[in-house]
Amino acid sequence: MTDIQLYNTRTRQKQRLEPLDPANVRMYVCGPTVYDRAHLGNARPVVAFDVLYRLLRHVYGADHVTYVRNFTDVDDKINAAALARKQAGDPRPLEELIRERTEETIGWYHADMEELGALKPSQEPRATEFIEQMKEMIEDLIAKDHAYAAEGHVLFRVRSYKDYGALSGRSVDDMIAGARVEVAPFKEDPMDFVLWKPSDDDLPGWDSPWGRGRPGWHIECSAMSYELLGPSFDIHGGGIDLQFPHHENEIAQSCCAHPEGGFATIWLHNEMLQVEGKKMSKSLGNFFTVRDLLDQGIVGEIIRFVFLGTHYRKPMDWTEQKRKEAKGHLVKWRRLEWHLLVAPMDEAEIAGRVDAGVIEALADDLNTPKALHRAIEMGQRLDSAKTKADSDEARNLFATLRFLGFKDIDTERPSRRAAVERAVTDVLLGGWTERLATARAAAMESKDFAEVDRLKALLIGAGVEVRMSKAGVELVPGAGFDPARLEALE
Repeated sequence: MTDIQLYNTRTRQKQRLEPLDPANVRMYVCGPTVYDRAHLGNARPVVAFDVLYRLLRHVYGADHVTYVRNFTDVDDKINAAALARKQAGDPRPLEELIRERTEETIGWYHADMEELGALKPSQEPRATEFIEQMKEMIEDLIAKDHAYAAEGHVLFRVRSYKDYGALSGRSVDDMIAGARVEVAPFKEDPMDFVLWKPSDDDLPGWDSPWGRGRPGWHIECSAMSYELLGPSFDIHGGGIDLQFPHHENEIAQSCCAHPEGGFATIWLHNEMLQVEGKKMSKSLGNFFTVRDLLDQGIVGEIIRFVFLGTHYRKPMDWTEQKRKEAKGHLVKWRRLEWHLLVAPMDEAEIAGRVDAGVIEALADDLNTPKALHRAIEMGQRLDSAKTKADSDEARNLFATLRFLGFKDIDTERPSRRAAVERAVTDVLLGGWTERLATARAAAMESKDFAEVDRLKALLIGAGVEVRMSKAGVELVPGAGFDPARLEALE
């Protein structure tokens, strides 16, 4: 069996994954707060842990891995989004507006992550489905003297857990000196954090022994992971921004509530994302959602490729140059698929044909850059050797790409060549469609159509049929379509 080594943030070293139960390898990853579209930074952990999920399924079997990723659907930001709708004139009750917002956002999230090639986890619990379990856990912490009620709140006594700070490597006193902590008169200690807080009549709330209220953020993940994975499980993951205080607080309350367990054995954290070397922020004008990129014609596979090109424990920089390089590799793979007529494969065949070097790279703390390089080399060898159609070598490459999350084209022969051609043109033409539409909109205002005419001439020269109407811009490969000429225009 493949030996998987993962870097454990808590021990600060790589260690061999030794599942508590190889028949049920268990992983929990903190999911999104569903109040708006997922931005590019939100997508990075999805792709990173999707790769790990695929690796675990490959090594232990798809039926022997449980992956839980939650939705936080009770939160002040969700309340604010719903209140904004109400203030804009929506007459419906706030509870209905909140439910509509969370359902809408979860739908967006699923659609966007599917575009990135991410598999759905085994379970996707919602915080609002586990309120009773959260209250039970809080009552247990109070009974064990790890928590206390004060003015409608319940707070966790941080100093009651002697190992607090082990994950982030800081002492409690250092954290107080260097962290922004909420100061409140009802706190026994500045570091104590909220397990339960009061709700007024205008906000969502549940009855409890401490009055009508709602849970704090940290208790949600502890309760859900316990109910679905037990007091001990193998892997807990999330972005490095969650290491403190969220994950530190999860450990404290979970280990105090369930001292018989060890909570998570291995902690994995992905680093943050930048754009062209700068922190992504609305003030810098470099903030965008996954859907923003998709709507610009940047297909999800390009985003996935760029993500996998940087190791998950290193800061990732989204750049225009990386986007172009990813696009180039994907077009080459699609054109190979076009020429080699690689037929679809079922999961069993894919598992049997995945390149051993790719598995070896991923088993070494998810070395996705090395795995990608291996796949690129496989494609180059195929291209230079002029391999025959649907050969073992071709099937091995595309089984490996499917395993890495690059999509299959679910079309049977004889229309498969046309389907692959469409996939090539989707990658190539998406950005040009957006570019021409933007130029056309500007020209309608300025009455200067020089840029529109220039872009049309370039596209027509590459064999692209340009269709423009009131409905928008449509680009269609013509009889003389030459992908190479279009690539050269980038």
